[in-house]
Amino acid sequence: MSDGDRAFDALFREQHPRLFRYLHRLGGDAELAADVSQETFVRLYRRSEPPDDPAAWLITVASNLFRNARAKRSRRARLLTPERGASAVGDAVPAPDAALVSDRRRAAVRAALETIPERDRRILLLRAEGYRYREIAAALHLNETSIGTLLARAKRAFRSAFGEAYHAS
Repeated sequence: MSDGDRAFDALFREQHPRLFRYLHRLGGDAELAADVSQETFVRLYRRSEPPDDPAAWLITVASNLFRNARAKRSRRARLLTPERGASAVGDAVPAPDAALVSDRRRAAVRAALETIPERDRRILLLRAEGYRYREIAAALHLNETSIGTLLARAKRAFRSAFGEAYHAS
C-alpha cells in the first residue's frame, strides 16, 4: 500500500462516518446519503493532488452531489404518476398501520429542518457532526468569524420551527 493510499484510507476512516451522517440528516434518506458519500470519496481518490482542506472539500463536493441527486429525484417524482411509480419500483404499498408507527419527534425534527433556511440547516447539521467552525466556513464559503453568530441564529430558528412542528403533529 502506497503512502497516498494509506493517507486516503485514514481520511476515509475519519471523515466518512460523519459525512454520511450529515447527508443522512440533511435529506433523511440513508440510501442517498450512502451513494453521495461514496461518490464523493471516489472523486477524492481520483484527484491527482489532495485538496488543501480535505474536510471542507468533502463537504462542498458532497453538498453539490446531494443537491444534484435530489433535483434529479424531484424531476423523476414529477414525471411519474403514483401508479407508474408503484409499477416501476415493484414494492408493495405498506400497510396503513405500519405507516402510522412513525416517530412523532423524528417527524417534527425533519419538518423543522425543512422549514429553516438551507444555510441554517447545513450549519446545524455540520456542527452536529463535529465539524469545526473553520471547516464549516470553508465548505459553505462563509467567513469563519461569522460562524458562531450564524450558528446561534440557526439554533433559534430551529427551536422555533421544531416547537411549531412538534405541537402541530
